[in-house]
This record gives sequence, C-alpha cells and structure tokens, in this order.
Amino acid sequence: MSSENTNSAAPLLGDNLALDFINTEYVVDGKRHDCFIDDQRVAGWLIRVGLLPDIKDQQIPDGLLIEARELRDTARNVVNAAMNSVPVDLAVINRVLEVGHPISKLEWDGNMQQYRVAVYQNTESPSGLLWPIADALVKLVTSDKFEYVRQCEAHDCILLFHDLSKSHRRRWCSMATCGNRMKVAAFRSRKKPS
Repeated sequence: MSSENTNSAAPLLGDNLALDFINTEYVVDGKRHDCFIDDQRVAGWLIRVGLLPDIKDQQIPDGLLIEARELRDTARNVVNAAMNSVPVDLAVINRVLEVGHPISKLEWDGNMQQYRVAVYQNTESPSGLLWPIADALVKLVTSDKFEYVRQCEAHDCILLFHDLSKSHRRRWCSMATCGNRMKVAAFRSRKKPS
C-alpha cells in the first residue's frame, strides 16, 4: 500500500485518535463526505495516523471498510451519548476490543541482555487494525478530561475535537476554516444596515 492512496482530505483536527477517526465523515457546503470509500482508503488513513506501516503490497484484510464504518458510526454514537450522559449500545466497540486485542508476549532480548514485553498487533483482521481506535475511544470517554470534547460550533460542521487548550474555550474544529467563516459571517451581520 502506498501513501499515495492516503486520503489527505480527512481532517486531523480532533486532538484524539478516536475523534479523528469519527471525523473521517464530515460536511462541506451542506454535503456529507466520507473518506472511507473502500478498504484501501481505510488502510491509507491507518497509515497516515501511524497505525499501519506504509508497506507496498500490504495485505488488507477483507471487510475493513465495512467494519471501519460500523466502528465509526458506533464511536460517534458513544461520544454523543457520553456528552449527554445517556447509555448506548456498546456491542461493536466491545467486539473490536475483544477480537482485535494485541497479543503481549514476554521475550528475551539478546542485544539488551534482558527480558522485554513484545506486543504483536493482529493485522490480519479488520478488528486487529481497528483495535487502537476502539482503545482510544474507551480511554477518551472514561477520562476525567472527557468534558472537554466538543463539536465545532459552526452551524454546518459535524467535526468533533478534544479541547486541550489552557483555557478550554476552543469553539471551532479549526480557526483557519470554520472559525474564520463564522467570524466573517458574524462581522457581516453586524455591519448590515438596519
């Protein structure tokens, strides 16, 4: 798989792996865009965020697109439910966590002359590739900093972000895009003659 197949349109503005994954579906000019249109695009995104090595002729497990979309929809529902303190179906998340869990093994490192824990990710199944995202989601929604997860305040934007700013007053997914558009719109509405 070459990085040329990576969809550069997917915004990485969430300041969290799970939120960036959710943000692979976004809205521009009122039209919904999905960065995941096939298994290769999902693998390209995983390469882009460092979860999959960029190896030519990478074997992509069958069903990656279907499982990625299912996980993304469920992750969005979980975040929205957590923001509103309500329960939601967790079956998809828990399945990915169980089936895709990396295997840890104790090994001897001859070079260092000591034991070490080696972790092997299951790259032969969609759940194995998506496990780090489900794990990041679990850590996010159970974190004491979850209260700083926000949806962009632009009326036509669905992107989520984790406000890690010092003041926790971030309002936009990106100041360069939505923030600028909303400030220009507000300025124009203030300057309209009454």
